[in-house]
Order: sequence, then C-alpha cells, then structure tokens
Amino acid sequence: MVVSTRVLGKRKPLLADFSVPPPIEIGDGGEATLRKIIEHIVRSEVAKFDRRQEQLRFDRVLSKSQIDRGVVSGKIDPAKKSYTQSVDVEEAVGAALMGFIDGLYLVIIDAAERKCLDEIIRLNPTSHITFIRLVFLAGA
Repeated sequence: MVVSTRVLGKRKPLLADFSVPPPIEIGDGGEATLRKIIEHIVRSEVAKFDRRQEQLRFDRVLSKSQIDRGVVSGKIDPAKKSYTQSVDVEEAVGAALMGFIDGLYLVIIDAAERKCLDEIIRLNPTSHITFIRLVFLAGA
C-alpha cells in the first residue's frame, strides 16, 4: 500500500509518499475496517521511528573531517544529540483515531473518501491511501 500525506491548501505534500505492507490478517487482498487500517499504519510508522532511533544511537560514526573539527574545538563528541525519544504506540494509535473522529484529517483510499472508522474496506497491495490534514480558519 502506498501512503500519501497532504495539507489542505498546500501544494507540497506533508511527507514523501511511503509504502506500508498490508495488515498480515488480510494478506495481499482482503477486507479491514478503516480503524484497523489507521492502527496498522500508525503501528508500522512507530516501529520504523523506533528502528531509526536505535540506528542513530548505535551507528554514529565520525568521519575524519568531523574528528579534525573536534580536535580544533577541543571536544570530539560522537553523540551530539541524545536519541532517547520514545513513542507510546498505544497513545499514538489513540491520538490518530481521535484526530479522525474530531475531523482533523480526511482519509482517501483508492480515490474514495472514507468517513466511518468501522467501514469495511477492500484493500490490495496497490491500494493508495491519502491522509489530508485539514486547516481550520481562525474564528471558525
């Protein structure tokens, strides 16, 4: 599945398109509720974030030029940032579902807007999912 993100009124996408494998329970083609699809995408993205955090934390290797700059400044520090940020996956799923319920974003799957979390949707490996973040006017 390809996931796109957009902001209403902006030309550029919020993020670059990315792929997420379909939920295991539906395999290469099957049905799932919008709730399960959103949960699956959020869980997948949190897992990717956690892997990136681990890589940044353990794979930080300095280049020769970075070492040379450190020598000049008097400090060679391979850990410029602390990569200990963590995300509670259940909290992230809850926030995503609440955002949908509150109307903060729309979900378009295969060119059709989906309005109900419990709607059954047929997915396939080529399904295209777009999240559109809505921007509210002041005083609305």
